Amino acid sequence: MATAPKTAKSASVQASRHEIQAMHTSKFLTDDERKLVFYRMLQAREFDQSMIRLFKQGRAFGGVYSQIGNEATSVGSAFALTMSDAYFPMHRDVGGHFVRGQELRTMLKNFLAREGSAMRGTDGTGHYADVERKVFGNVSHLGAMIPVAAGYAMAAKMRGENTVAMTYIGDGGSNIGDFHEAMNFATVQRIPLVLIIENNQYAYSTPSHQQYACEKLSDRAKGYGCFGETIDGTNVELVYESCKQAVERARKEGMPSIIECVTMRMRGHAEHDDFSYVPKELLETWQKRDPIDRYAQALIERKLHTQASIDALRKEISDEMNTAIDDVVALPFPKPEEGRKLVFVD
Repeated sequence: MATAPKTAKSASVQASRHEIQAMHTSKFLTDDERKLVFYRMLQAREFDQSMIRLFKQGRAFGGVYSQIGNEATSVGSAFALTMSDAYFPMHRDVGGHFVRGQELRTMLKNFLAREGSAMRGTDGTGHYADVERKVFGNVSHLGAMIPVAAGYAMAAKMRGENTVAMTYIGDGGSNIGDFHEAMNFATVQRIPLVLIIENNQYAYSTPSHQQYACEKLSDRAKGYGCFGETIDGTNVELVYESCKQAVERARKEGMPSIIECVTMRMRGHAEHDDFSYVPKELLETWQKRDPIDRYAQALIERKLHTQASIDALRKEISDEMNTAIDDVVALPFPKPEEGRKLVFVD
């Protein structure tokens, strides 16, 4: 007779998920690409910090879902795609939008609901699609994106296109039916799909050890018959290399992959949430593993940057962000009738 896992075992499993891996050096990246990856990570962090300030000032619309602590996962995974591949990000994947070439002012128009935004001011955050860049932004029912991404990849396969779809889900969202149905379907049909699980320890306020009993979420791949791997999600070159291999596996073999990136959500579920339910000691532990600080130190050790050049880069990105915010804030709001467009078919 099966028995429920003991509390002590759950605590042990929870601790094992916090293991940190030594900074990886990928043989697939050039030094120029490393600098670009770092730039995108800094850009993503600055965007988040700016949006937090704008939210507190009452100038941001909708929720502000910070990806602070998740930059290595969002940037590293997206960097593994080609521009012919399809990108289905979640709300904490701003870095991936920049990797896909999204313009800063386009992003800000969406978040600040200004005239000319892709959503026409009807929604904020990353709820938009950019067909040219093959970016298909998240829907609020996050698990529902997985079958959509699988369907996109299957349609591309049927058209004879060599396209891989990459999408994301959190540790909480991995427990709903859409996740299981889509991954089973994708594996049976040999659909070129890569699923990134952003395991950031909490599904809103529910810690991961209260969500599932398996040791690793990637272990579920065995049940579907696809590839699964759990990695340190703060280690950007490791994320990139694992995802690059998953993309190649999907493209050449039609083999889906589940890549579980273990990170920590360093802010609340959104900025309205004070995340007082997260132990301070846990946040302090993960602060020492900050993905940007870790990669900055690695690049300094490899003599690709100095502290002075990193400081200058941070200032350049901050100045560009502030200028873009001023430009977008000065734009008018969309006309009210925009809210009625593309809602119903006559």
